[in-house]
Amino acid sequence: MKYDFDTVIPRRNTQCAKWDLSEALFGSREAIPMWVADMDLPVAKPITDAIQKRTDHAIFGYPERAPKSTIDAVINRIKRLYNWTVHPDWIVFTPGVVPALYGLIKALTDPGDSVLCQGPVYYPFWSVINNNGCLAADNQLQLVNNRYEVDFDDLENWFKPKGSLFPEPSRIKSMILSNPHNPVGRVWSESELRQMGEIVLKNNAVMISDEIHCELLFKGFKHVPFATLSEEFEQRSVTCMAASKTFNLAGLGASVIIIPDPEIRAAFARAKNGIMGGVNIFGLTALEAAFNEGDEWLSQLLEYLEGNLQLVKTFLNEKVKKINLIQPEGTYLLWLDCRKLKLSASEMMSFIKNEIVLGMEEGSLFGPNGEGFIRMNIACPRSVLTEALNRIQKAVDRNF
Repeated sequence: MKYDFDTVIPRRNTQCAKWDLSEALFGSREAIPMWVADMDLPVAKPITDAIQKRTDHAIFGYPERAPKSTIDAVINRIKRLYNWTVHPDWIVFTPGVVPALYGLIKALTDPGDSVLCQGPVYYPFWSVINNNGCLAADNQLQLVNNRYEVDFDDLENWFKPKGSLFPEPSRIKSMILSNPHNPVGRVWSESELRQMGEIVLKNNAVMISDEIHCELLFKGFKHVPFATLSEEFEQRSVTCMAASKTFNLAGLGASVIIIPDPEIRAAFARAKNGIMGGVNIFGLTALEAAFNEGDEWLSQLLEYLEGNLQLVKTFLNEKVKKINLIQPEGTYLLWLDCRKLKLSASEMMSFIKNEIVLGMEEGSLFGPNGEGFIRMNIACPRSVLTEALNRIQKAVDRNF
């Protein structure tokens, strides 16, 4: 069937954080929210049909565990997309990737240990690390010719003993990798992943690979799961996936955490015991339907996002030359370089709220090397995106 992504679906007063928190976060009910990563686009019909069918049963008790059909849907999709054979025992369903990250860091570290990230990066990563009593080691990405790259020398240096008289050995126990990277939009190549992995694993750390955006790719790019690169990489890594970003199911809270190593899996089970519940019935139902029957919808969505991306690219090139688009390879989140405006972080936030009147996130939230940038969600009807771009142009023209 043909899906309609152009019609604007009102979302206010639907318990929607993206829209109902707009005034509180951005100071105006008129602010168009383009911040949190959910889409203002309708979900695939096979998903809503599956939820309706489950609703018709009219009893919603505790689920015993994920049914075999849901586990098979995960295994079959990963095999089909990435030729990766995942065993059923490796799969743990959680109510989200962020709760899973909390549990994983708790399982893999002790207070005072360090965890690597690559800023600018999805800001809950910093909270996950700090709230577990750990220190964040920031292997900052480098912007080279309008494209972010990994500083491999710096990554190596983080593992070296610190101090000259009595050097202290590294206490880095893990690295959280964002692939595709949120917010800079990189889809890491096989060679980049391999080089990162070799550094991390030779230093006896575990790679936690957040691959929640793995099916949201622009043309010409291919996702490579970190764990598929070798058996050693597979056993010393945890892969976090979900249907939530790809199929717009964030409110149903269903994520897939793949943990091949039994000791890491057992440590994670202990860490989350009594704190993190399982996935609700509707989350499992939606995930299964999405993975089994969502391809037609996803194909149309990716084509629509390509159109939205091209609109932004052309508009900025022609009308807002002081703002530069960092060309994304994946996700529907754009990273806009606004450094020519010469605004501090607080000035940028004020400009977004009071002059542009959009709900977007100022870049220093994602790390110190994010200052001067803005993250923008383009998973919305094209008319809404056009209005947002017009607001950006008018605000820049008026003030600069």
